[in-house]
Amino acid sequence: MAFLTIDSIKERTFDAIVIGSGISGGWAAKELCEKGLKTLVLERGRDVKHITDYPTTMMNPWEFEHGGRLPKSVTDANPIVSRCYAFNEDAAHFFVKDAEHPYVQEKPFDWIRGYQVGGKSLMWARGTQRWSQYDFDGPARDGFAVEWPISYAELAPWYSHVELFAGISGNKDGLAQLPDGEFLPPHEQSCVEKHFTDQMAKHYKGTRPIIIGRCAHLTKPKPIHFQQGRAQCQNRSLCQRGCPYGGYFSSNASTLPWAAKTGKMTLQPDSVVHSIIFDEKKNKATGVRVIDAHTKQMTEYYARVIFVNAACLNSNLILLNSTSHRFPNGLGNDNGLLGKYMAFHNFRTTISAEYEGYLDTITEGIRPNGSYIPRFRNVFKQETDFLRGYAAGFSAFRMMDTDTSGMGEELKTNLTAKKYGNWRAGSHMMGETIPKETNYVALDPNLKDPWGIPQLRVSVAYDDNDEKMIQDFHTQMTEMLTLAGFKNIKTHDNPNKAPGLDIHEMGGVRMGKDPKTSLLNKWNQLHACKNVFVTDGACMTSTSTQNPSLTFMALTARAANYAITEFKKGNL
Repeated sequence: MAFLTIDSIKERTFDAIVIGSGISGGWAAKELCEKGLKTLVLERGRDVKHITDYPTTMMNPWEFEHGGRLPKSVTDANPIVSRCYAFNEDAAHFFVKDAEHPYVQEKPFDWIRGYQVGGKSLMWARGTQRWSQYDFDGPARDGFAVEWPISYAELAPWYSHVELFAGISGNKDGLAQLPDGEFLPPHEQSCVEKHFTDQMAKHYKGTRPIIIGRCAHLTKPKPIHFQQGRAQCQNRSLCQRGCPYGGYFSSNASTLPWAAKTGKMTLQPDSVVHSIIFDEKKNKATGVRVIDAHTKQMTEYYARVIFVNAACLNSNLILLNSTSHRFPNGLGNDNGLLGKYMAFHNFRTTISAEYEGYLDTITEGIRPNGSYIPRFRNVFKQETDFLRGYAAGFSAFRMMDTDTSGMGEELKTNLTAKKYGNWRAGSHMMGETIPKETNYVALDPNLKDPWGIPQLRVSVAYDDNDEKMIQDFHTQMTEMLTLAGFKNIKTHDNPNKAPGLDIHEMGGVRMGKDPKTSLLNKWNQLHACKNVFVTDGACMTSTSTQNPSLTFMALTARAANYAITEFKKGNL
């Protein structure tokens, strides 16, 4: 029996363990395996294999039993996830249902999750913009959070590293506040988007640029993408179903199969991580406790390096639940800040308008992208009564205005008579929220989830700074659209829309220079437990206004390669 025990431990021992298989977990797996580390990737959800597990990806609209919508019984049973724009009949199978994974809303918070191999990389909106030095300088300049321990210059090579492999389309715009990257050809703006771009250049002398969005789509694949088994984006805009062409970047299509090809990766779905094991004699983490999602049996796995990539809130939960004599309040939590200083992006408000020109032009075809308004407030200096700023999406298209009334022949006649209305434009704000100690997550002292793990209490809310930012967006965008000749301009705000629906939650395990005020150092290592790395949204010190996933990828690749170097030196 003794030999059996030794063999069992040996089988459960790896060089590295990665918790989570989403966007950042996939990158950790790729880098660690590529450099020769025997790596276990744990995923709490089911397995989803690229192509074969995208059941709706080739379905036509008329093939859906409910016309693409979900039955009322389903939406009634899932009031939180039903608020997400992509939770429809074609993609509902990728979203966590409300009752299956409970959490506590100390304040209203819509926690949108994707528990499967690939995580939310199958469901994301694919916006990919780099941060600039102005973003990294923000906290130190404004004093609302701790100073970042890294600069743009340090991260720039890693942005290039992930962009070249993932495939990012965009234009080289030469903007100081939005550095260019390693781009594939850009999508094209519509004629009214180009008109808006030209008018803004004329009226604001280049201070409010409008650009085509930068996104993770293979507009013209390179050899490295074909080597991954991926092909050119077909512009179907059915991305939320999973793309059989690998036209957009996901862990399933890109990093995980790349890691698997090395023969070094063991991918284990249905594995709910309970906690990280800390050995006080060795003064480091030695492994992970895992609960089988179906049998509820707990098993321990061991490694010298542990990457925590469970997605922001779950990474906080795992660390808070990793208690020991040395860390009674959670792993690495000497300063009591674990779970605090949560932040997100404020997507609460939009604006719409019409343009009466270009009526000899229509929009044909589909484009899985839109135009983008980089942040122009408080970039180079503080100029408003609110801190930080906002970016915005912007799209203009000509909608069909077809009569769908009638029955039988009358309906056929109406449907075949195409009618187009004016050009319509819309913009949504992506505002940076301030990381505050009062925005936090914690473990509930009493309530447990179905696996016996404490439920997460979420206490996150908007503040006055967010309200001022919303009003400024309304004012500035109304002025910009008016100057460009748009009509029927309407602002829309939904004060009852809870944080979380942006799916950009960040913080709780922030990076920093001082162990007294941060949890992670410049290499994403826990200050107090150097062989544990956190590189998903939990590590973010502040949030900037850009979509965050590209930065998660770059930070992960950078940290993984540092970990590999330290591992081979015997320092971990």
